[in-house]
Amino acid sequence: MMDGEEYEKQAKVLVDDFINNAIQKLEIGMLEREKTIDSMKKEMVRHNAFTSRQENYEVKDINWLTIQNFSVEKGQEKIMEYIQTWEYEDSWLYCIEFLGEDEHEFDTRYRYRVRWSIPTRRKPVPRATACVYFTFQVSKIKPKQYPVEVFYVFETNRLVHRPGESRFREKWLKDVIESKSLIMESVNF
Repeated sequence: MMDGEEYEKQAKVLVDDFINNAIQKLEIGMLEREKTIDSMKKEMVRHNAFTSRQENYEVKDINWLTIQNFSVEKGQEKIMEYIQTWEYEDSWLYCIEFLGEDEHEFDTRYRYRVRWSIPTRRKPVPRATACVYFTFQVSKIKPKQYPVEVFYVFETNRLVHRPGESRFREKWLKDVIESKSLIMESVNF
């Protein structure tokens, strides 16, 4: 029969094994994600080079805020300024919402949502919207005159875009709205 100390030793061994396995899985997952991100970056650079050569298109960008000049309101203004460099039909409307901030050891991340829709006279309240999520990464350790890091993702998409590196496609917004509309049509209330 086992005594309390023996149970405790076995429990510690089990917990240590569990933790070591979890750490190994995380490390493997992180390596896989890094490989995926690196390949995606290479593909984006290759695609952007191909697109710009083929169409002679320049990816537009703006001057972003420095770390010392950043504020929630100024971030919202810069998103609006950046969106105006995108090419899209006049029928689109959007609104920008500040979602919150996340404190990290070396930076603070400010998150915004830009909600897009196409209201019409027949349907002034659209059945579906498409969102673009912007993040401003404000470093706590870089010099204050450095620019903030900015990246954004489209709803239902995992590809991370950086201003000045990828070209906006109106089709991405339309695809989100179309997929939501199809799902809503298939659901019976």
